[in-house]
Amino acid sequence: MSRLEEAVEQVITPTTHDLGAFEVRRALPSKARSMVGPFIFVDQFGPGSLAIGDGMDVRPHPHINLATVTWLFQGAIDHRDSLGTFSTIRPGQVNLMTAGRGIVHSERSPQEEREAGPQLYGMQTWLALPDGREEIDPAFEAVKDLPVVDDGSARATVVMGSLWGERAATTTYADTIYAEIVLGPGGRIPVEAEADERAVMVVGGDAKIDGIALEPYQLTVLKPGMAMTLSSAEGARVVLLGGEAFATRRTAWWNFVSSSKERIEQAKDDWRNGRFPEVPGDREERIPLPDVPKTVTYP
Repeated sequence: MSRLEEAVEQVITPTTHDLGAFEVRRALPSKARSMVGPFIFVDQFGPGSLAIGDGMDVRPHPHINLATVTWLFQGAIDHRDSLGTFSTIRPGQVNLMTAGRGIVHSERSPQEEREAGPQLYGMQTWLALPDGREEIDPAFEAVKDLPVVDDGSARATVVMGSLWGERAATTTYADTIYAEIVLGPGGRIPVEAEADERAVMVVGGDAKIDGIALEPYQLTVLKPGMAMTLSSAEGARVVLLGGEAFATRRTAWWNFVSSSKERIEQAKDDWRNGRFPEVPGDREERIPLPDVPKTVTYP
């Protein structure tokens, strides 16, 4: 058995959407795999710059039975939701929006970003909520005081869960790990083995896991139970994510995730017929229910 076969369970090449000024790369869900730990949706976007006066405008849209996690490397995004929340997401702050039984939100570039030419570079991920907690009350939190592990050549921010002896204050509903790792030239950091499922994605530079080269933007799912070392010759930015493996299957359709297909059908009908709440300060438009969604899980 080769070292690659020993250390790596699966490599997922994302579907890439070229939006002109930047690219969005969707690794999950894919035909090859639906989830890594509780993560059922993994989008990486940028780096990219929009023209002065332009901006990102994701109109109000609904979610159920999941939590969204927004993490930026560059730029800023204004978040509004149907709870009345307004939050400007910036690097170093994680936004966790819990949809539970239902929430609506929008994401737009702040005015000062539009005036300067918005920078877009970061991650948008969704966590499936565990059995018995899918229909909890919707909630929102923005956490800025996140633990950082830094040895001078490797700097890791723990976004969710416990890693390297540190624990983030961010709420977790199932066992979850999530971190941004910035390696300097020659930098190294251990990747712990405790999580049921783990994956890494290089989002800038070059990196290896136990000497195996990682292709940029591919989601590399690591074999469980093995302690490994992440390293870089020239410097890199890497995302580590994973956690508890779900025993019950989750289905994703558009912006809805659930263990029940009937619940997703109900959410479709509710959005179609205006039964979700509105977003204060962003009521003028919304994304209509698609006939064929871009986000689906596969049999």
